[in-house]
Amino acid sequence: MENTINIKSEYNTLDALNQQLKNTSSLEVSKEYDVWEHRIDSNGQMAQCIVLKKSAMHGMKIHFQEDNKLKMTYIIPNKMMHAYFGKSEKRYQNIIEIITGKIKELVLAPNQKKAFLELENVVKKAVL
Repeated sequence: MENTINIKSEYNTLDALNQQLKNTSSLEVSKEYDVWEHRIDSNGQMAQCIVLKKSAMHGMKIHFQEDNKLKMTYIIPNKMMHAYFGKSEKRYQNIIEIITGKIKELVLAPNQKKAFLELENVVKKAVL
């Protein structure tokens, strides 16, 4: 799940956005390296993003696509939980991995959608 929104120009840096979310939200907000997508910034370093955590199982990462466009993506903030429950990045999967992946999607999808919408509303209230 992901969404892109336009924000006010006063929040067009990660630091300003991070501070605003910390001030307006009761959730855990942090600025971290983007280990979920392994994006690279213009200096060849691993890009940073803002992580908004609802729990160890539900969260959102936020980064800029353009100057005033935020891309919000659902993640599992806990690295161990993400490794087990997250989307598989493997090119080829065996039949057991495919079946368990579908079961995980069916069981987790409704809660993930609900958490994503809640986190999205928190971000929209803070920066729009």
